[in-house]
Amino acid sequence: MAKRKYRRKKKKDLLDYLVFPRIPSFDLDPDIKRSIYILIMIIIGALGVLGIFNAAGIVGVYISLGLEMVFGWGKVIIPFMIIILGVILFNDERFDVRGSNYFGLILLIISSETLMQLFVNRDFWGTSIEDGIGGGYIGLFVAENSLNLMGIYASWITFVCLFIISLILTFNTSFSGLFGRDSFLAKLFYPFYFVVEKIVSYKENRELKKLEQEDDEEVEEEIELDEVEEVDDEEDIEEEELQSEEEVLDEESGDDLPEPQFNTKVVGAAPSLADRAVNDVLADTSWWQSTGVEIKIPVNALTGGKDKPKSGDIKTNTEIIHSTLANFNIPVDMGEVAVGPTVTQYTFKPTEGVKLAKITGLSNDLALALAAHPIRIEAPIPGKSLVGVEVPNETKAIVTLRELLKSKEYEERDNDLMVALGKDVSGKPWLYNVAKMPHLLVAGATNSGKSVCLNTIIVSLLYQNTPDNLRFIMVDPKRVELPIYDGIPYLLTPVITDVDKTVNALKWCLKEMDRRYETLQKKRKKNIQSYNEVVEDKMPYIVFIIDELADLMVIAAKEIETAIIRLAQMARAVGIHLILATQRPSVDVITGLIKANMPSRIAFSVASGTDSRTILDSLGAEKLLGRGDMLFATAEISKPVRIQGAYVSDSDIKKIIRLIKKKGGETKYVEDVTDDHKVRGIGGSGPDSANSEPNGGDARLEEAKEVVINDQKASASYLQRKLSVGYARAAKLLDLLEEIGVVGPANGSKPREILISREQYENMMSQGTSGVNLHSRDEAVAPDNYLGDEEGATILKPQEDEEEEEEE
Repeated sequence: MAKRKYRRKKKKDLLDYLVFPRIPSFDLDPDIKRSIYILIMIIIGALGVLGIFNAAGIVGVYISLGLEMVFGWGKVIIPFMIIILGVILFNDERFDVRGSNYFGLILLIISSETLMQLFVNRDFWGTSIEDGIGGGYIGLFVAENSLNLMGIYASWITFVCLFIISLILTFNTSFSGLFGRDSFLAKLFYPFYFVVEKIVSYKENRELKKLEQEDDEEVEEEIELDEVEEVDDEEDIEEEELQSEEEVLDEESGDDLPEPQFNTKVVGAAPSLADRAVNDVLADTSWWQSTGVEIKIPVNALTGGKDKPKSGDIKTNTEIIHSTLANFNIPVDMGEVAVGPTVTQYTFKPTEGVKLAKITGLSNDLALALAAHPIRIEAPIPGKSLVGVEVPNETKAIVTLRELLKSKEYEERDNDLMVALGKDVSGKPWLYNVAKMPHLLVAGATNSGKSVCLNTIIVSLLYQNTPDNLRFIMVDPKRVELPIYDGIPYLLTPVITDVDKTVNALKWCLKEMDRRYETLQKKRKKNIQSYNEVVEDKMPYIVFIIDELADLMVIAAKEIETAIIRLAQMARAVGIHLILATQRPSVDVITGLIKANMPSRIAFSVASGTDSRTILDSLGAEKLLGRGDMLFATAEISKPVRIQGAYVSDSDIKKIIRLIKKKGGETKYVEDVTDDHKVRGIGGSGPDSANSEPNGGDARLEEAKEVVINDQKASASYLQRKLSVGYARAAKLLDLLEEIGVVGPANGSKPREILISREQYENMMSQGTSGVNLHSRDEAVAPDNYLGDEEGATILKPQEDEEEEEEE
């Protein structure tokens, strides 16, 4: 048998019976550690900078000597680089720091130190460390090995290229964008750029103030001139009264009687049809001729923004989103966080097998967990295999039009029809070409930012164009937003506030569209761009803006809709573009045909998902925050993009308009824009004018007259049923029948009296007199050449008898 092994029990020492307190762990939060590292880096960098000037005592001297030995001439740059690195680490969300940036920074130090060493004559390399010249130990080591391997010329070429590569990696940009306005380098040196910009803009601001003072002086002079003119007018009136009194006295005395004068009129030869056609074409296109007016508006005329968005605790929100989804058995991998001006977008990638509908259905649960409302889930993000949760920021930033007009995207635009919309959730500026839209529908509730968006679009176009290549037609039935632009030379006609003139302006655009197509056909050109390339007098673009479509659709729905549809379908190639806005996005305002021909749409905050579907054909607008928060959709974009709209204040608009009027000179309107035009398929102006006559009647008046007289019944509901028209039009027809004497006035609840019998009407029709008024409202008054017989029939009295009676 094997012997059992017994282990002796270890005797316990006295220390084993003593209880020591547990030492707590020294684990720090990563954010706290990073803050400590940043402060240490700033201390080292500050001591290095002060040590260069012997202002940090013995510690600074040793640090300066150490930097000189290791980096040589680089001792001046390295402390500043350490401080800048600490600042970047403190604000790494803004600068988007990556691992490649750190690698590029190391390569930058090595390549720059080597180039410094190559600048020094090789005969002095042995004492370069002691003398503090060259690139220190780093530059000396790399340069010696490089010369042994490649020689002097290849070393120069290699390390210059490595230096450029290090800059590209450090600043995370391309070679062409290394020194751009929005590059990483520009962000680092933004304070210096800001100071230079302030100095440069000081002169422009002085000019703006000088112009404003001149405008005020001109206004005072105009007021004084008006007062002087009023006094002169009063004196002229008194002189005219005295002259008239003298003439009356002369007539009474019988002296100097005027000799009889005969009216003579010389009738010249009538112009031929060809001459008329030529004159019409010249008259129609004369406003195309260039005026030579150049209007340049300085960007400094706009107010800049200084606010920065605050998204709250990003790390906490990320953990809340992750844990909330995990509670519903949806494991996700959290991704990048984009801080925009209005919302912060948290992205994540769900694991395989998770339906997106399950994630989108948890929007209310996520809003509850984040204590934020409303939130919007974008699943998936276009172009990425990620889902985005958009959470409102604690502090929203105002996106000003000025910063968009100074952006890189605006300065590198390829045309002059770009409109500044705003910034998306990642802070990227959004600009879009009006010619690509080509028509825009803007809708949203009250105070959602609709009117500000229209002003931003108008001002954006004013900054890029002159009156020779862009003209506006503005319609504002509310009379509060767009009349501020009255008097600028960009307008074809004063701002329209009347429905009748709006219909006429739309019909003028249709005729202008046909004229332009005829002009393109003669020149064998396909569109306005190719035409303007070969002619001297450019064909200007026309932007037709309607601020409130709902008011027009209530009064003249049919002709407004018909004209808008025709323009939207055909006017793009000839440079006529529509921008329609409404605060009532219902199907009776934004009809199916209008929406089908308006591919670009902007939806601001609305009350319900139904309104959102009416505008965008999808949900989402009901979860917007208002005050410029919008969804922008075009035919080129697969899903609506969330944008914080740009803001331009009323004071900025007034300042710009003053500058335009100052530089633009006299405004010349096209007079026939609001005149009455006849266009096939569209009736005259006014309510129900598609079926109206120029004299204010109705095209179906004769039909209504026959129905009332033949049936001997007259009521609005009866005409509505018989003629298949609306109640408003039937009531109007009844009023017209009363005016021409067919029916009597309303008599309470009793039916109206029919004043014409069937026999009377048949006799008048047979004699061709149906167009005259049959009776007045008070009594039946027949024309002079009509008499009634004993049986009530009306017969035509011969004209000769009437003349004989007059002679007698």
